[in-house]
Formats: sequence, structure tokens, C-alpha cells
Amino acid sequence: MARTTAKNAQEILMADFQALVADTERLLEHTASLAGDQAEELRAQIKDSLLKARESLDETKETLQQRGQAAVVATEDYVQANPWQSVGIAAGVGFLIGLLATRR
Repeated sequence: MARTTAKNAQEILMADFQALVADTERLLEHTASLAGDQAEELRAQIKDSLLKARESLDETKETLQQRGQAAVVATEDYVQANPWQSVGIAAGVGFLIGLLATRR
């Protein structure tokens, strides 16, 4: 479930940035021909797109920070509850990494 939520957040973020890029390209194409109110309206749309993208990025950042903190807390709780198992797991992983590193 966490992967699905992270994937959805990433897709939303990518869509926001794609819209931002499209709006910016449109602004560049029209700046030469627009004047006055039309230019101001287009700039306002670009500014809104930038704000939405920034808000989406901030929300994603907060979500990832919360998940990371939850993972750290869960890991610390497990290690404190099962110290010898944790040492055994760490030794096993280190041994496997050592085997893989020497095969090259």
C-alpha cells in the first residue's frame, strides 16, 4: 500500500510539472504577440501553476519525511526488542554482501 501511495504521489507530481512545462512553453510562444491584459492573464496562470507544483512538492516531501520517520521508529523498536536477532541479521547481510563483492 505504501508503494502504491508513493507511486500515486509521484505520478501527481510528474503531471504537475508537465503542466508547468507546457504552460511555460505556451508563455514563451505568446510573449512576442501578447500585450497588456492578455500577457498579465497568462502570467497569472503560470504563477498559479508554479504555486500548485510547489504545494504538491511540499506535500510529497512531508509525506516522505513522515514515512521515513515511521520506518526509523519501527526499526529502533525492533532492534531494542530483539537485539540478538538484529545482530544476526546484520551479520548475515554483511556476509552475503562480502560474498557478492568477492565474486567480481
